[in-house]
Amino acid sequence: MTQTLRNWARSETAKRLRREITFLATLILIVLAARSSLADHYHVPSGSMLPTLQIGDHVLVNKLAYGARVPFSNLYLVDFNGPIRGDVVVLDSPEDGELLIKRVVATPGDRIAVSNGRLILNGQPVGLSSGQAGLIENLDLKPHPINLTNGGGPDYGPRLIPDNHYLVMGDNRGNSNDGRYFGLVERSSILGQAVAVFYGRGGFVWRPL
Repeated sequence: MTQTLRNWARSETAKRLRREITFLATLILIVLAARSSLADHYHVPSGSMLPTLQIGDHVLVNKLAYGARVPFSNLYLVDFNGPIRGDVVVLDSPEDGELLIKRVVATPGDRIAVSNGRLILNGQPVGLSSGQAGLIENLDLKPHPINLTNGGGPDYGPRLIPDNHYLVMGDNRGNSNDGRYFGLVERSSILGQAVAVFYGRGGFVWRPL
């Protein structure tokens, strides 16, 4: 009788262990799927987006901003409108697949040129003004600070942006490895929209982008 009870207890323990492992594995899969297709965060490793983003900032990324993807893939189940000019996005680098964070400065159908770090969009210079953060670029409805030190980086274009492609650049124009070097980015390479900084050097913050 005692041996029977022991066998039963071992059997119940094994069942409970299997249930716990199955639950944990399912939970991990759900979290990974959510990070793949719903929301994630990005840690800023460089100064290419200064002064908008500081080195070490943690950024919340909305991966549903431009469509609903099949988890762990670049295939869209539902495709929303693509990025608009001024959006800060996280993307796969066309060079090596590394994750990058840049600003969309030109969308399909735009004719874009860059001179001394300044944008010339569809034949018109994008306006600059002065603000507390320095130079403010007034790109559509998303004014944002930029840095034009080091000459603003290489010139680009003019070029007509084809369908399904985007030009992305860093706000630190003179110190950014961006579309002026690696070329246009395909729509499928843009993984989501950077919504806000939620953690920086001073701790938890909420700084919308």
